[in-house]
Amino acid sequence: MSGVVNRKKLYEIIFESDTRAGRNFDIALLVAIVLSILVVMLESVELYRLRHTTLLHNAEWFFTFLFTIEYLLRLYSVQKPLAYATSRFGVIDLLAILPNYLSLFFPGLQFLLVIRALRLLRVFRIFKMGHFLTEGNTITTALYASRRKITVFILFILLLVTVIGSILYVVESPYNENFNSIPISIYWAIVTITTVGYGDISPVTDFGRLLAAMVMLLGYAVLAVPTGIVSSEMMAARKEQHLVTTQTCPHCIRQGHDADAAFCKYCGGEIN
Repeated sequence: MSGVVNRKKLYEIIFESDTRAGRNFDIALLVAIVLSILVVMLESVELYRLRHTTLLHNAEWFFTFLFTIEYLLRLYSVQKPLAYATSRFGVIDLLAILPNYLSLFFPGLQFLLVIRALRLLRVFRIFKMGHFLTEGNTITTALYASRRKITVFILFILLLVTVIGSILYVVESPYNENFNSIPISIYWAIVTITTVGYGDISPVTDFGRLLAAMVMLLGYAVLAVPTGIVSSEMMAARKEQHLVTTQTCPHCIRQGHDADAAFCKYCGGEIN
C-alpha cells in the first residue's frame, strides 16, 4: 500500500505543478536543461573544447545521468509506463539522453543533445500558461486539418520543379558546366522557386535567364498558397477553441484538456 502511495506522490511531484514540491522540481529541471544545452554548445566551440575538455565532458555526462534517472522515475511513477514512453514528451525525454550513450559508438552524436531544448516546452505547464496551450492547440489543429491540402500542394511543387529543372538542363548543359545533371537542375529550381537564391549556380543563356525570372515570380505565389491554406484553417479552429488546462492525464500522460473536463478526452480516464 505504501508503495502505491509513494508512486502517486512521486507522480504528483514529477508530472504536476500544483504542489510546492512539484513546482520546485519542474523549475530545477528547467534550469538543468538550460545548463546542459549550454554545455553542449560550449563543447562545439573549439576554443572552449580544447581548454576545458575534461570539465565539459564530465558536465555532459552528469546531466545525462541526471536525466536518465529522471526518465526512469517517470516510467516508475505513471500507471501505464508504455503510454508515457510512446507519448510525445516521453519520446522527447528519451531522445534527450540517447545521443550521449550512442556517442560511445558513434563519436559526434553527443551534439544532438540540443534536442533537450524541446523539453523546455513544459514551461507552459509549469507556470500554468493555459492560454498559451490553447493557442498552441489552435495551431496544431489547423496544421492537422491542412495536411491533405498541403500534401497535394507539395506534390504539385515537386512535379513542377522536376519539369523546370529538366527544361533548364536541356537549355543550359551545353553552355554551363554547373547544370551537369537533371538532379542538380532540380536543386536549382527548388532554391529559386522558394526564393532562397543561394546563387551557387545560375543560368548563362538568355532563355535560361528568362525561365529563371519566371520561376522567381512564381515563387511568390508558391509561398502564398500554403500560408492561405493554414490561415483559413486557423480561423476555423479559433471559432471552436476552448480554454484548456495544464493538467496531465495520469493514465495516458496527455495534456490539452478543456478547463472544465473531468475525464480525459483521449483515453477516458478520470482527471484529478
